[in-house]
Formats: sequence, C-alpha cells, structure tokens
Amino acid sequence: MRAEEAVQEWRRGLGFGSLRARIFAVNLLAVIVLAIMLLYLDTVRARLLDERTNAISNEALAIAGLAGDLPAGLERLNFARGTRVRLYANDGGVLTDNWRFEPTRRFAIEDPDGYSWQRASAKFIDRLLEQLLSARTLPHYAEAVPDRAGQWREVQVARQSGQPATELRRAIDGSIIVGAAVPVPGLGVVHLMDNAEDVSRILRAERLTSFWLLLSVSGLTLGLSFYLTRTIVRPLRLLAIAAHRVRLGRRREVVVPRLPDRRDEIGALARAVSDMSIALRRQIDATEAFAADVAHELKNPLASLRSAVDVLGQVEQPALRDQLLDVIRDDVGRIDRLITDIADASRLDAELSRTGFQPVDAGALADGLVSAYGIAGQAHGQTRGLAVQRAGLPAPVMIEGDASRLAQVLRNLIDNALSFSPDGGTVTLAVDRVGEQVELVVTDQGPGVPSANRGDIFRRFYSERPPTEDFGRHSGLGLSIAAAIVSAHGGQIVVEEAQGGGGRFRVLLPAA
Repeated sequence: MRAEEAVQEWRRGLGFGSLRARIFAVNLLAVIVLAIMLLYLDTVRARLLDERTNAISNEALAIAGLAGDLPAGLERLNFARGTRVRLYANDGGVLTDNWRFEPTRRFAIEDPDGYSWQRASAKFIDRLLEQLLSARTLPHYAEAVPDRAGQWREVQVARQSGQPATELRRAIDGSIIVGAAVPVPGLGVVHLMDNAEDVSRILRAERLTSFWLLLSVSGLTLGLSFYLTRTIVRPLRLLAIAAHRVRLGRRREVVVPRLPDRRDEIGALARAVSDMSIALRRQIDATEAFAADVAHELKNPLASLRSAVDVLGQVEQPALRDQLLDVIRDDVGRIDRLITDIADASRLDAELSRTGFQPVDAGALADGLVSAYGIAGQAHGQTRGLAVQRAGLPAPVMIEGDASRLAQVLRNLIDNALSFSPDGGTVTLAVDRVGEQVELVVTDQGPGVPSANRGDIFRRFYSERPPTEDFGRHSGLGLSIAAAIVSAHGGQIVVEEAQGGGGRFRVLLPAA
C-alpha cells in the first residue's frame, strides 16, 4: 500500500470514534434533552384536557340536578367560554338548548380556508405533534340536522349506564371539543359541549417558546461544536496525519505544523511534536552519516588486508612474508578496534537512557584513574607522567551520573592527552567545583588543538594524530563518545589552550 493510501485508510479508520464525533454527540445531548422536554408538553396537554373534561362533567352534574325543577331555565344559561347546554328527551329530541337564546355566548368553529399562513402553520404543528405523541385518534365533531341525541356517543352511554359519560372530538379547525352527558331521571339527558381551544393556545404558546429555545440551543450547540472541532480536533488531526506520514517514512517532505499562535496545550503539543520530528530527522541523518562513515573507515583496512592476503600466496621470501603477516595483523587489530568502538558508540544512547544516575564522588573517581594509569605506566615502562590536583577541596565533590561512563570520559581524554604528550611530559587531571558545576580538567604538554579544529575533534571518525603515532591505532571515536556521555549527563566539554602550551579539556557537569 502506498503512503498516501495508508494515510487515507487511517483517516477512514477514525470513523464515529473520532473526537469530532464525540464532541457533536456530547453537545447534542443538550438538544435532545430539550427536545424531550418539548415533547413532554404533550403530557401537560393530556392533563389539561383531563381537567377540562372533569370540569365539564361536574358542571353537567350540577346542571342535571337543577334540570328537574327548572328545565326551561336551561335556555338562559350563559358561560364565559361559550359552553353549549342541551337537554335531550328520552325519545332523543331536544327539549332545551341555551344557544337558542341569541345573547348567549357561543364557542366558534373556524373555517380553515380563512387561516393566515402563520395560523395554518401553528395548527399543522399542533396536529403533527399530537399525531406523533398520541396513540388515540379522536372522532370528528359534526352537528347533525335535525339535532338528535343519537349523534352523541356520550349521551347514549349515559342513558344506558345511568352514569355520567364524556367524549373528546376534533373539529374541522383542529380544535378539541369536550362533551359530557349526565342522565336526568324522568326527563332525559343533560349534554354539555365546550371548546378546548384555549388549552391548545396555551400549549401552542409554550411550544413556540420551547421551539425557539430549542432552535437557539441547537444553533449554539452547532456553533460550539464547530468551534471545538476547529480549535481542537482539526489541529490534532493535522498533527496525527503528519506523525502518521513521518511513521510511513515520508520524513523529508512532511512539515509538522507548529501552531505558533496557539498558547494553550495544543500549541505546546504541536511544537513538541514538531521538535520531536526534527530531532528524529537529525537522528536519522546522524545514523545514516554514521553508517556511511563506518563503511568508509572499514573499507581502508579491508582494502589493505585484501591486498596483503592476495600477495601473500605469491611471496616466497620469508622476510617479505613476515612483513605481510605483520600488515595483516595490524589491519585485523585496526578492524577489531574499529568494531569495538563502533559498537560502543552505537549502543551508547540506548544504555544511557536506561541507566539510573547515582551520586558519584568526582575526586575519588579521578584518584582511582590516576592510580590505574600510574600502575599501567610502570608496568609498560612509560616515561610520561600523570598527576592529580584536587584544587584544595578536601571534601567529596559529588555529581549525579553513571560512574563507569564518567570514567570512560576521563580515560578517553587521558588517552588522547597521552598520545599527544612528548616523552617525559605530564598529563594533569584536576578536580574543582565552580559555583553549581563540577569541573574536571585534563591538561597535556603537547602541541595543543588549533582553534580552527576545536569544533571538529568531537565529530565521529575525525582523527588528527601526532606524526609519531602508528596509523590506525585510534578509531577517531574516543572524543565523540566522551562528548555524547557528557551531554547525556547535562554537561559540556570545552577545549582551550593551556598556559605554556598544550591542550586543555574542561568537562563541566552539574554538581549534586
């Protein structure tokens, strides 16, 4: 799979589990809750209708109690909501009807054809919500001509059961008509009808308020979601895509966004990822350069070794064969030293990252090395001297680090100084504390390090050897390894010219 196809596949893999989807889902919870509250208004509607039905039923009971004494007086009853009161005889005919009296207030059934678009829309929304939330379909309200008791179901139920009965109907304009019937012994049935349009108006007003609130919250939620997506998800997605491309090996052309204008955690993350990718590129470049240098350094002794081996079979003189064998031994030894130093340099970073630093007495470490070099020098009859100075500090000089690696730093510096020191010269190792730092100084009496080369001597495989030293005796990795160890301990190496001539290497480490 190509790199770009892998990135596309990775993008598709985010799916609904992505942070963007979760932000939208969490923010939509508020909208869903508000929508549920809006739909909850239907329970309020049902409760109001029940209250209106009970009120009509109680009014019908009260009127039925008076109908036996004053049946004709029912025609004069007048209600604020325009309730219609009728008394049906036992044969189904109308005995009294309060709407026969002209001044009586009456509820009205409107003509839907005359509605404005606002009112028609409000009615449509009422019907739609009621159909969605109500499991019951109301029968249609219509007056029969001639007016008979048989057209009303609640009247028939009340007559047959002898108990009050109620019924809800829907008029042509969408309003709900509430009917209640109560039997009157010896006379017939009292029937009351009322329009519950005021209940619909109350609910409509509440729904409208809730709808605008829902619309506002939805807009705010969507805006907040897009804002969070743009400010959080989008930069994280860009960082993830860039990191994924770097992982696929496209490190050269991938630019990790640094988001310099962001001063929050995402900006810090972007800059950290960018710095990490840059460090990774440098590390890869250094590894590639190191591999190229290793190949170059191994090629020279191998070429020499191959030439000596090829010629060895053709030489018959013992003296020449001994010379070729010496060349072979030197080349093998050089290759062995190279491989040893290369292996040490290659695993240095990994070992230092796993090593736990401990308190180390720099003075005791220096004393031990001086003693070891003194014994080794006597054993090999060396004429070069090695002394130690403690700069008048009787107390321990403590640093935090790996004692074996710090000893390796001093050994490499001492070996380098010894190789440049003249016969009878002295290499001095001094230990001192300067403020919050511990200073380890190795000074020799050699030719010193030219100022133009002081930046190069710590590069891998750089080798500027004295003319008296055998070629290939050093790999050119000692000073670079020393610099890497000191850097891992949070310190630095400074090269200077010693007083009176010679080289002066100062190792500065944080004091414990």
